[in-house]
Amino acid sequence: MPEATIRPAAESDVPAIQEMIRELAEFEKLSDQVTSTDADLQAALFGESSCAEALVAAEGDRPIGYALFFTNYSTFNGRPGLYLEDVYVRPAHRGTGVGKQLLKQLAAIAAERDYGRMDWSVLDWNQRAIDFYESHGASVLQEWRFVRTEREGIQRLAGQAAPSGDQP
Repeated sequence: MPEATIRPAAESDVPAIQEMIRELAEFEKLSDQVTSTDADLQAALFGESSCAEALVAAEGDRPIGYALFFTNYSTFNGRPGLYLEDVYVRPAHRGTGVGKQLLKQLAAIAAERDYGRMDWSVLDWNQRAIDFYESHGASVLQEWRFVRTEREGIQRLAGQAAPSGDQP
């Protein structure tokens, strides 16, 4: 297989990225949790208040993988960082170096922007991905647990928050 081209996502890539997001969710056994739409992704990547960026791996003009990321911040090292939300390569192209190309391009972006680190998560049962990340210098932090509050929890928590200026 020829080497894939890694490039910044274009607005025309939104449907293909959204399709791969659904493929990733199916692989992770989380399809029931995908509620995002093309319009949501369009706004996140290219809207007036965009909050994320994406790279696309393509063979010719056909997307075969993507990486979606955004900036975070570390109070410990005092630097912004790159948080990798998703990295996905379609099954027919796994093992061909496309995932490594995406990670290398992300690292180049982080280095160019002088970020302090790159972070992402991996499912504990995805040993193939864990082995891949570790073989490329990443550390899987066993002592940390990912914490999440979704929409309903956010609304509930916000409703329980003391109004601004009040003492708890």
